[in-house]
Amino acid sequence: MKKEQLVIALGDRGFDGDLSRKIERTVKKLRNCGFAIRSAPNRPYELEESGFPVILSEEQRQALALAAHLLADMGFSAQASQIYQIGSIRKVSQASALKVDFHPPVDYSEEHIDDTVRQLQERLKQKRRFVIWYRSRQGNETSWDLDKSELRLHNGVLYLFALVPDARSYHLKDRPNAEQNFMFRIDRILRIGGASTLPWTYSHFPTLKIRYRLFGALKQYEPRRSHEQIVQHEADHYIEVVTEEDSCFWFRQRMLQYGASAKVIEPDWLAEQIQQTLQQACTSYGATQTI
Repeated sequence: MKKEQLVIALGDRGFDGDLSRKIERTVKKLRNCGFAIRSAPNRPYELEESGFPVILSEEQRQALALAAHLLADMGFSAQASQIYQIGSIRKVSQASALKVDFHPPVDYSEEHIDDTVRQLQERLKQKRRFVIWYRSRQGNETSWDLDKSELRLHNGVLYLFALVPDARSYHLKDRPNAEQNFMFRIDRILRIGGASTLPWTYSHFPTLKIRYRLFGALKQYEPRRSHEQIVQHEADHYIEVVTEEDSCFWFRQRMLQYGASAKVIEPDWLAEQIQQTLQQACTSYGATQTI
């Protein structure tokens, strides 16, 4: 907020006297306490960094160190450094007994990626349609007009998850539908267009109702996801679960990692996709010659 705006705001709240000088003295005191505050003529005050000491218990310090450790291993090294600085955590205290295995494809603290994330956060606040230019895995550049969007961290990789209203649906007729939900890796986003005048049409991502069964060691599975519900429980054989999923791709990946312990029942086309993937995997193993 600019000094002039602060003067007006404080005046409206009953503060009297020379408010301009009071504000200047207050900012000076804050700077002496360790707050780095940027100011310039006709520009608002901006907090750059706070060096104000924070008193923490040992448990709070350990919790911050663990959070920083996880962020660093997920590629957010700059954000992890901020937590270390806030908690005054020394290097010798940064080691953690908890080991993670994310191996993100990029360092999300790199300047251009950090800038991309900030731009996306701004677009998401505005809740208006916007365009991104994206490079596919094959190297092709395509523009995408996006509606409702959000940032998601999945398996250690940061994505922009978005509803693409004009996207083609191959299996679902009603629009919008879950096939129109796309994920874009943050490091492959080349440019971000400005917010349009069109507000988001949708407030929720469309979902797909899926029924699947779990066998073997997974037959004792207890749903932890709010959108999952057990509808049939054959204790000696399997459990049957109904779920509402907004990402067909991520659901397929989860079912494939369960291997022979999972089977999709409905919809048929999704079950066929998983079956074809497993058959291709078997064919690949069958084509391998033992040396």
